[in-house]
Amino acid sequence: MEIGGSTLVGYPAGEVRGRSAVVGTVPVGDRYGTIVAETPFHPLDHTWPDQPADEGTIGGLAVVDCVTGAVEEGGETVHLGGDIPVRRGTPGWNWLVVHVTDGPVPGREVELVVDEARRRALSAGHTACHLTALALNAALAGRWRKEIPADGLGHPDFDQTAITSSRILPDGSQDVYRLGKSLRRKGFTAEGLAEDLPEIAQRVNDRLKAWIAADAPVWIDSPGSELTARRTWHCGLPEGEVAIPCGGTHLSRTSRLGSVTATLELSGDGSELTMHTVVGH
Repeated sequence: MEIGGSTLVGYPAGEVRGRSAVVGTVPVGDRYGTIVAETPFHPLDHTWPDQPADEGTIGGLAVVDCVTGAVEEGGETVHLGGDIPVRRGTPGWNWLVVHVTDGPVPGREVELVVDEARRRALSAGHTACHLTALALNAALAGRWRKEIPADGLGHPDFDQTAITSSRILPDGSQDVYRLGKSLRRKGFTAEGLAEDLPEIAQRVNDRLKAWIAADAPVWIDSPGSELTARRTWHCGLPEGEVAIPCGGTHLSRTSRLGSVTATLELSGDGSELTMHTVVGH
């Protein structure tokens, strides 16, 4: 099967509905994978699987999964998810959104409908995730003995330096940070962190409250509609505009979060810090 080009996506602009031509189908285990020219669906990114795939329908059938695929230009084999043999965005490859259903999708042109409530909840979780990361950076700024790269607000970027995993949840997120020898060599002071966690969490939550009250605008800068276009999340916070590379979906203003609460949990041996973020509309 030869695919004519990469899938064009509308989710960065907030699209949740669309109609498009079917350009190919692939087997996904005992299920069916449908590829269309344009889609509003956000697929799971296999390289950094933080935001889960959208749910909804394609051609009236339930989309049970939505994954990233890739096929070499002129080739016929579509590789899915972790089986993709090249780096995301490698030239000479077409990058695809594959909508997985239990049965074959009828017709050469289909209607695509994303579950709006789930999309909104995941968008809220992702926006809150970025804000809590920035707030955590600020709250931990005094624990650095050495200079490291700063975030968009000028604080040492603990989030990007220490993060090992991030998971976007409906109306929330969970981020895990490694506090090992490598981070200490970079200048982070972990001594006394357990005792200071309540105060650090309070500083994070106070900053989040102020940012939500500021009704700051949020937008996605996208250089193109291709799945692999390098998109950037922007937020016009009172301290200044922040930009973070991101391929997920988001709300359009901080006020639409309603409230955000972060809790911090240190592992028993002190080697990991987990931040739980919850959005309360």
